[in-house]
Amino acid sequence: MLWTFALGLWGLSRQDSVWRDEAATWQVAQRSTAEIWHMLRNVDVVHGCYYLLMHVLFECFGPCTTTLRLPSVLAMGVAAGCVAVIGHRLAGVWVGLAAGMALGLLPAVQFQLQEGRPYALVAAGAGISTLLLVTVLQRPVRTSYWAAYGATVMLMGLLNWLSLMILPAHLATLLWSRAGRGIRIRWTAAAAAATACVLPLILFSRSQSAQVSWIPPLSWHMMIGPVVLLAIGAAGALLDRPRTGRLSTAAVGLPLLALPQIGLLVLSLIQPLFLDRYILYSMLGLALLIGTVIGRAVQAAGPRLPRTSKWILPLAVALAMVALLPQSLATRSPKSRVDDVLAIASDVRRMKEPGSAVLFVPSARRDTKSVSPSAFTGLRDIALTESPEKSGTLKGVEAGPERIRAAMLSQRRILLVTDSAQVAKPVKGDRDKTKTAVLKKYFTPVADKQVRGRRLTVYERLGSAHRPTGRMSAVMSAPHVDDSGPVRR
Repeated sequence: MLWTFALGLWGLSRQDSVWRDEAATWQVAQRSTAEIWHMLRNVDVVHGCYYLLMHVLFECFGPCTTTLRLPSVLAMGVAAGCVAVIGHRLAGVWVGLAAGMALGLLPAVQFQLQEGRPYALVAAGAGISTLLLVTVLQRPVRTSYWAAYGATVMLMGLLNWLSLMILPAHLATLLWSRAGRGIRIRWTAAAAAATACVLPLILFSRSQSAQVSWIPPLSWHMMIGPVVLLAIGAAGALLDRPRTGRLSTAAVGLPLLALPQIGLLVLSLIQPLFLDRYILYSMLGLALLIGTVIGRAVQAAGPRLPRTSKWILPLAVALAMVALLPQSLATRSPKSRVDDVLAIASDVRRMKEPGSAVLFVPSARRDTKSVSPSAFTGLRDIALTESPEKSGTLKGVEAGPERIRAAMLSQRRILLVTDSAQVAKPVKGDRDKTKTAVLKKYFTPVADKQVRGRRLTVYERLGSAHRPTGRMSAVMSAPHVDDSGPVRR
């Protein structure tokens, strides 16, 4: 746990950057409870419990990157502790210690370890529920253990209902270890109760499925990662000499790794949903199997080289740290994410003038204003007719194209917040096409700033400023961005 906490606290602020997914958490957490409930009827209901939790934390500790990300660090530390205890119980202290330390080093885990989103919390739930399952399989326990198991799985499902794919993994463990009939009945009751509690969320969220329409269809190259992970996991399972009828690291770790991966692949054939963060909790199974490899090496070397064997784990961790150092540093850099919502705020403060207006293309880029409202004080958001809070959305409601055109033509100076050229996509939507067409025809760019995936361009009405020439004119061409709708989950 301490090892994972240390990895999480390392570079936690990412140079005070917040990217668009985290910006959704930030802006929603600062709304009132009533406003959050209003929004969940329209968008992001799958993250409702997480938003309410972060709302409480923001109220208690204030909005900052530490409050935003520390819950993920603590949760992943809990997950690592659970993995270590499971490995210790099933295969000895070295397997447990190696598995717990391996979890925090996995690249996917390092990325989500410092993310202001719910996936690390789901991983903690996976660790706790799996540890409870191992406990009830190893010795007789009271009914309260099953109640705790069902409650943990339910909370996982409320944080992300795709986490319910952990249930087939746990069922495979029960069948592999040939659990008794009584245990199977109790597990079925707990699993059914948890699923029933999450089912209303699943059904209601289907009405908001357009939010994930941006996820690309499953392709062969997207399957390379899962295949590699499954190959590594299978190698670790073979070293455990898996046998049916015996509870082992292979019986626990391999289903936990494989079945969520396979389940999401199959589900993505029906609707594209394959994103590794949705099944981050499967990395607990991979860590357990990696720990098995290292632990078995220590145990094999112990009788012949007792002193040397104790250095196998520290050496393996050191080598992994060195090999993964470039990736670890990149993950803790603002450049590791698509953009930085906060980066452009200081330029808005510097470039705005009294009477200026502001536009966002696409409207989802209004998240910069939602996260840094003080930077936009004095600027008129001329396209906005209803704020994100009042409309129960993440980006607000904008006027029609003709009203936007009229409002723009009444302005002398407009600040445009959009995507930088490196990540921008072609304009979509009549509103954004109107914005870019009017700016191109009636305005001229007089200042331009691109930083960390965001772009701020200042336009002045033709005749009120001199048109820049040469390189500046080329750089300040009208933006090409994608009005892709709600923030990615």
